[in-house]
Amino acid sequence: MRPPAYQLLADELRADITSGRLQPGERLPPEPELCVKTGVSRSTVREALRLLASQHLIVTTRGVTGGSFVAHPDAEQLADALATGFTLLSNSADVGLADLLELRRALEVPAAGLAAVRRDDEHLLEIHGALFDPAIDDLDTMLAAHASFHMAVAKATGNPLFELVVRPLYHASFGEDVTSDLPPGYWRQIDADHRLLLDCLTMHDAESATKAAARHLDYIAAVVR
Repeated sequence: MRPPAYQLLADELRADITSGRLQPGERLPPEPELCVKTGVSRSTVREALRLLASQHLIVTTRGVTGGSFVAHPDAEQLADALATGFTLLSNSADVGLADLLELRRALEVPAAGLAAVRRDDEHLLEIHGALFDPAIDDLDTMLAAHASFHMAVAKATGNPLFELVVRPLYHASFGEDVTSDLPPGYWRQIDADHRLLLDCLTMHDAESATKAAARHLDYIAAVVR
C-alpha cells in the first residue's frame, strides 16, 4: 500500500536533513514553493511539516521572517527518542536485562577510561554531586542518583555521543522489575563502586577506572541474573 502523500514528502525532507543537504538553522522552501515543487496541496505540505516538527527535525516560526527551519541537534530530545525505542524493545520478548547489561558494558567500561583521561574539575564536581547515602533507604532517590552518576561519567568523556547513547539506558522502562528483590547491602556496594570509580577518575588512572567499571557491572549482573 502506497504511503500517504504527506508521509512521502516528510520522508524526502527528512532525508535532506539527515544527509546534511539541509543544515541546522537553514530555512526550508516556503510552503507555496514546496507545493509547486512536489505537486501536492498546501494541507499536505503542512501535515508533512507538522510530522517533522513532532520529530524535532524542524522548528516553525510565525511572522514576516518566519518559516520552517532545520532544528539544531538537541542531545536531550534525541536521547528521549532513543529511550522510547529502548522501552519498546524491552517490552518485547527479544530484549531483556542481559542485553541491557551487555550494552552498558560495551559503553561504560571504555567511557570510564576516557573520562579518567579527559575529565576536568567541573566533571568531578558533577560526578561527586551524584553520589548518594545508601543509609537513606529511598529507592527513587538512589535510582535517580545512580543514573545521574553514570550520565555524568559519560559526559566527562568529552564525547557527546557517549552521553547521547548512555542517557536513554537510564530513562528506558524495562518491563522486568529488578529493584524489588535486591539483596541486603546492594546499594551500599553500588555506592562503594561509585566512590572507587570517582577516585580513579580523580587520579587520572584510566586502567583502574576501566577495571572498576567492569567490576561494577559484574556485580550488578551477578545480583540481578
